Amino acid sequence: MTFKHMEQLQLTGKRVLIREDFNVALSDGEIDNDTRILAALPTIEMAMSMGAEVILMSHLGRPEEGTPISEQARYSLRPVAARLSELLRTPVDLIQDYLGPPPTPAAAEGIKLLENVRINTGEKANDEGLSKQYAALCDVFVRDAFGTAHRAQSSTCGVAKFAPIACAGPLLASELEALDQSLEAPERPMLAVVGGAKVSSKLGVLKNLATKVDSLIVGGGIANTFLAARGFNVGNSLFEPELVEVAAALLETTNIPLPTDVIVAKEISSTAQASTKSVAELEDDDIILDVGPATAMNFAEIVGTMKTILWNGPLGVFEYDQFAQGTRVLAQAIADNPGFSIAGGGETVAAIDKFSVTQAISYISTGGGAFLQYVQGAVLPAVQILEQRASKN
Repeated sequence: MTFKHMEQLQLTGKRVLIREDFNVALSDGEIDNDTRILAALPTIEMAMSMGAEVILMSHLGRPEEGTPISEQARYSLRPVAARLSELLRTPVDLIQDYLGPPPTPAAAEGIKLLENVRINTGEKANDEGLSKQYAALCDVFVRDAFGTAHRAQSSTCGVAKFAPIACAGPLLASELEALDQSLEAPERPMLAVVGGAKVSSKLGVLKNLATKVDSLIVGGGIANTFLAARGFNVGNSLFEPELVEVAAALLETTNIPLPTDVIVAKEISSTAQASTKSVAELEDDDIILDVGPATAMNFAEIVGTMKTILWNGPLGVFEYDQFAQGTRVLAQAIADNPGFSIAGGGETVAAIDKFSVTQAISYISTGGGAFLQYVQGAVLPAVQILEQRASKN
């Protein structure tokens, strides 16, 4: 990939608009997990050290476009501004009114954070007029958020077209480098772990990875569809009968070890009674909610032989302790592997956090949808526009 990098530019005295991903979970106005904020700090600190006048922008949740933030205050970035100020030990001013002439200049001291971009009419439609208004706020636009790189919106894509200079931030560049390391030139053998509810939601990912990996482990509802393709009764478990033939075809061309035992229950709840069964012994009202201990041990042994591991999705309903052991064993096995590991997706990151293996994973992607899009070989619009700008300058 060829695009400009922020660290290669002269930023002294420049108004630098950085698109980050501060879409964090909130409870009663308090931040539940600040992983995405922490991931952005090196870029912000670098821009400050280079003498830039820093302006940050992000979305949060899905507010109503065109409705003032005062009428939907739960989507305000105010808690993010407060947390950034604490972490950076510098004032972070939340700016409400930043569109329209004349453009709001950056502060001589401290940082400005623009209020939630998704309240702006035309944001999601990548409106040209709105994109030009964003571009008027800066001398340099830095695209740093990987998590929204798959969205062609005004703050993610359009602004890069009209800003005087558009470049990639260190976070975006490092995410792409880590993904390329695992997908384009992996050290072998390579393993991919793909979990989740439905084959249909990750069909492109599965098909693309099947051409790249030496082994592919599937988990969650996805594994149920593959078990059905092998002729097993999956009981009352989530699976997609219309994709059984697709799963069967992948099984013929790819090394996909399937569960031999599973953890089942009659319902999905925190109080559900769990039991271990062979995959050949399921009853019609059984619901598969995790892999069994023998399967978990087998998967861990497979992980131990790999030099590159890409992980997206849990093996079971790990939110409930009685169905968490499979994902726990997998997470620990990946953490213990000395090779290169990359993990991405909201549930995957939550599992990594729950099982306290964050420091042992080589690279944890901040992207969810963008991670999946890139893994399945799709073009990311926000990356494409940076490449186009670089080729014209």
